[in-house]
Parts: sequence; C-alpha cells; structure tokens
Amino acid sequence: MGLTIGVDIGGTKILAGVVDAAGVVLDRVKVPTPTDPAAVAEAIGDAVRHLVRDREVDAVGLGAAGFIAADRATVMFSANVSAWVDEPLRDRIQNLVGLPVVVENDANAAAWAEVRFGAGAGHDDVVCLTIGTGIGGAIVQEGRLVRGRHGIAGEPGHMRVVPDGLLCGCGNYGCWEQYASGNALTRFARERAAGEPRAAEKLLAFGDGTPDGIRGPHVTQAARLDDPIALAAFRDIGEWLGQGMADLAAILDPGAFVLGGGVSEAGELLLEPTLSAYHRVLTRGHRPAAEVVVATLGPEAGLVGAADLARL
Repeated sequence: MGLTIGVDIGGTKILAGVVDAAGVVLDRVKVPTPTDPAAVAEAIGDAVRHLVRDREVDAVGLGAAGFIAADRATVMFSANVSAWVDEPLRDRIQNLVGLPVVVENDANAAAWAEVRFGAGAGHDDVVCLTIGTGIGGAIVQEGRLVRGRHGIAGEPGHMRVVPDGLLCGCGNYGCWEQYASGNALTRFARERAAGEPRAAEKLLAFGDGTPDGIRGPHVTQAARLDDPIALAAFRDIGEWLGQGMADLAAILDPGAFVLGGGVSEAGELLLEPTLSAYHRVLTRGHRPAAEVVVATLGPEAGLVGAADLARL
C-alpha cells in the first residue's frame, strides 16, 4: 500500500496528514473541531479531500478519543468530541471521501506510531502511557495492538489504586490517573503550596501568587529552578506512576514502557522519581525491568499511527 492519510481528532482541533510507508508526514492540515457531530464529519471530510489533491491515496485512518468498537468502525462513546454515542464514524467518512476508512482509539494510534517509528522501535511488547490531563494507554504484544474483546483494552488510567479514593471523571473512585497525571501534579503542588507558602515562593510567582493560580506548566518551570514544593509534586506523581508501571509489568511483562503526553516533556523531573519507584517495586518481585523511554514523535504521533494502521 502506498500513501495513506491519518487524522487525529481532538477536542479542539483536527490534525490530518499524508503519510508514507516509512512514517514520514508529507503534507498536513489543521482545522478547528466543530461542536456538532455532523459538522465534525464534514470537517474531517474537507481535510481529507484537501490532502488528496493530486495524490494517489489508498486509505484513511481516524484516531478518535473514546471507546472504539472492535470492528474499527464505530465510536461507542467519546466524551471529548461532540459527546459521540454509537457514532458510525467510518461509514460517514467513507461516504464523504470515497476511500476505505478505519477508526482507531487515539492513544492506540499514537502508541502504534511510537512502536513502528519512534521510541518503542525494536520492541514487540510495549506499554505506552500518555501522561497528560489523565492517563491514556495502549498495549502492543508480539507486534500487535491489544484491543480486547470489545475493542476498548488499554485504559490503565482507570485501574483503581486507592479504594474509596478521589472521585474520577469516569465516575469511580481512586483511579490511577487521579494520582499520576498532569491534573494530579497540579493538585499536589497546590496542596503543598497552601501548606508551605514560603517554600513555594518560586512556584507561586509563576501564577497569581495563590495556590489556585498554579497550573501544570508552572510546576515544571519552578521545578527546573529547584523550587522544593514543585520538586515534591513531581516526586508525588512519580511515586504513583512508577508503582503503577510495576503493577502493569507484573501482568504484561513488556520489553519497554513508552511515556508520552505533556507531563513527559518534563524529562528527568518525572523520570527520576518514576524509575526509582518502578525499580524498587520490581526488585521486591525479582522481575527483570523493562526499558523506560520517552516518546519521540510529539503531537503528530496520532496521525502517523492512524495512517499506518489504515494499511493493516
């Protein structure tokens, strides 16, 4: 198969690109995401038609947040894009563009790109974690995406790690993403700054001077200036993240963990406490450690992965 188009459908923007068999993006287009479901389909169709001009394109892959049915055709539920419920997205887009279309979970698509062309290349068994507002995830075993019976495998952010813990957006209490995500980083920083405002002087200065004014990027900026409260917040989420990764390793035994998402851009600030907790828990179980690497493909990983999965 020659050229394919990948589309990463986000809550605020739709990013589409023409991708070759080596994972190289040859052309791209970005448009705002409409709020109406029918308008979203039209916007995707317009983006694809724009990219198809003067090119032979064989198929289209769509990466969408939410639960994607095992037939890679229907968005069973997505809270982030037009509140889709049983949305027949594949058929809508095929009718608009006249090309074969497959639908993938966006985290699966990004993970597939990292395994094929990025930080996970060379490994057949990989767990990819997207550390952003929450925790997204995807599992590749023996070189194949694990989708599960209903198509919705790979959601470790909603493992319950604290019985009767913090309320999660999914409706349950104590989910992992409440303790090891970007939101958790901000919450830990605010709580610590409220209790020790003098120690958080640098951190508070990046916001409006109050704990409530602290945002995620402020924590990273302050930590790079050795602010003790910001550094402690990274230790907090790193501890939770590393322990959860060790639990996943006990079940899946991956060759590598690939960490992506906005929080991963903090580099060693996140990696150092995460690896410390991960190796400590693994050592107690006498298990070999998987390689832990940071994703390399950036914001285009989703479209690259979706385009490549359209070839399968």
